[in-house]
Amino acid sequence: MSTKTLPYVAHKVKDISLADWGRKEIELAEAEMPGLMSLREEYKNEQPLKGARIAGCLHMTIQTAVLIETLQALGAEVTWSSCNIFSTQDQAAAAIAAAGTAVYAWKDMTEEEFDWCIEQTLFLVKSANH
Repeated sequence: MSTKTLPYVAHKVKDISLADWGRKEIELAEAEMPGLMSLREEYKNEQPLKGARIAGCLHMTIQTAVLIETLQALGAEVTWSSCNIFSTQDQAAAAIAAAGTAVYAWKDMTEEEFDWCIEQTLFLVKSANH
């Protein structure tokens, strides 16, 4: 990875118009993920992750979107990229981006784009620490 300063990009996904579809799928997934949902409910007022900056690099799927929103509900600032150039569910990335999360992921990205996405994720964490 380079050491140069990168320009800020709020998010980069394949198609932001997929956000509504992604949001519906996230809501369906929440019903199937009672552990994360109970954590949200139990700790939302305490904000145990307040002040935490989390840079995630994991498959950007609907289930990961539920995890991201749980971390945020508990107070964390989150930025995300995918760990695999083929595994992103574009509707999940779009929904998370539309909600204001810095996410850099789309299915079938090139290796160069993959590296750029990880750099953007780390850039936000680094820039927040200055």
